[in-house]
Amino acid sequence: MRKLTYFVACSIDGFIGGPDGDASFMLPFVDGEFLEFLKAEYPETVATHGRRALGIDDLPNKRFDTILQGRASYDLALKEGITSPYAHLREYVASRTLTESPDPNVEIIPTDLVGRVRELKGEDSAFGIYLCGGSAVAGELVDEVDELVIKTYPVLLGSGMPMFASGFEVCEFVPDSVRTFGNGVVVRTYHRKR
Repeated sequence: MRKLTYFVACSIDGFIGGPDGDASFMLPFVDGEFLEFLKAEYPETVATHGRRALGIDDLPNKRFDTILQGRASYDLALKEGITSPYAHLREYVASRTLTESPDPNVEIIPTDLVGRVRELKGEDSAFGIYLCGGSAVAGELVDEVDELVIKTYPVLLGSGMPMFASGFEVCEFVPDSVRTFGNGVVVRTYHRKR
């Protein structure tokens, strides 16, 4: 069974973006040390256009071969004219409003997101599934998340888009590792207690 990993960046107080979803405040924290970590441990989480700009497009995938994101996350790329932001992965976008995919590499999941994710998890692959966001999709899939990789940036927002837009429910996870970077970023990894 493949794992669904929510690999997410957030503020100290648990927001993945401001009230309008803007997360540009996180960009200055992707410095040399942190970028080296991403290249070494999670190269496939860098979008294709970023990989090309950094000269790392040839790095092999280490953990994931599939990405799932919500419509709002996907729209960030579409606004830049990028229809396949993670061309090095199988791309899925959960959307009830996007009726047709603008790219042959991107499959739209309009209904039964949980069912489709369970099908993907049941596939035979050595690689997992990267849940990129956003908040609503993560909230809908909270029971399917097997692993959390939380990149916490040293800022407080006070309010904004939470990591999971879902109702109250206690879900236990077990800590696996913690890594602190010189710029104050902390990366924590957890697996679900089943």
